[in-house]
Amino acid sequence: MSDDFFQPVSGFELPRFAGVPTFMRLPHVPLEHERLGEVDIGLIGVPWDSGTTNRPGPRHGPRQLRDASTMIRAQHATSGMRPFEAVNCADLGDVGPNPADIMDSMERITAFYDKVKAAGIRPLTAGGDHLTSLPVLRALAKDAPLGMVHFDSHTDLFHSYFNGTMYTHGTPFRRAVEEGLLDPKRVVQIGIRGTMYDSEDRDFARAEGIRIIEIEEFHARGVEDVMAEAREIAGDGETYVSYDIDFVDPTFAPGTGTPEVGGPNSFQALQVCRELQGLNIVGADMVEVSPPFDQSGGTAFLGVSIMFEILCVMAGQAG
Repeated sequence: MSDDFFQPVSGFELPRFAGVPTFMRLPHVPLEHERLGEVDIGLIGVPWDSGTTNRPGPRHGPRQLRDASTMIRAQHATSGMRPFEAVNCADLGDVGPNPADIMDSMERITAFYDKVKAAGIRPLTAGGDHLTSLPVLRALAKDAPLGMVHFDSHTDLFHSYFNGTMYTHGTPFRRAVEEGLLDPKRVVQIGIRGTMYDSEDRDFARAEGIRIIEIEEFHARGVEDVMAEAREIAGDGETYVSYDIDFVDPTFAPGTGTPEVGGPNSFQALQVCRELQGLNIVGADMVEVSPPFDQSGGTAFLGVSIMFEILCVMAGQAG
């Protein structure tokens, strides 16, 4: 049972437009804080988009996501879950990247998450572009490879970009498999669609045993059936959840760098998270929210609503 220190500020006590924004109005507990060891789930910002190859902006995602998250309340509307009472949650702040150096930034991110893991905290991350997932996985999967449930319109399994650039937002999971951070036979990618450069990424997935569920199959089968298979693939082992906001149709989430039409609606975007129940989730992320392409903040609010859904599942497995 979470104590009062870890309770979010209520909108009945302080208007949601007032105060210093933290994720979901939780206390800010930096890594040096005396109560860090009491945190069960830590919300973390990674304001970094140096892996972006076209439309930039996700470096501004964590700030807008934090601001939007002041609208998140204490109780899930359908399950009744009250995650902030089930476990101790806190905003652990941002990882400070080096925007001029990809390799240095990844080292900084991994070092931050090494400390998070050592403290026994499960991270819920707000990116950042999708390359963010790789240095996070380097910390979380040090002991053994993880399974992964990946919501996206792209596989992010390419070998390289621009004649040998190995680290972009289109390559993180290729590197993660090569580095032994992911068990490919316990990885499922859901929602894949859009025009293609070629079939290299899908050929790699096929060769390694990664399950790709393209959007046509997703729509034909429905959320419950698809997610039942996803849970079966991930199994009982430790699992990472990576959620690219461009999984959602751009009608509902225009604020992203590489939108693809034909995706799920905003309700389905929440439903898939609810069907993660039962998985052993050791970490999760929400990436590719790009505020310059949706200054209304609607994409960010959907993003933090998805984060709350994932948080409720993570809190339920520990509570």
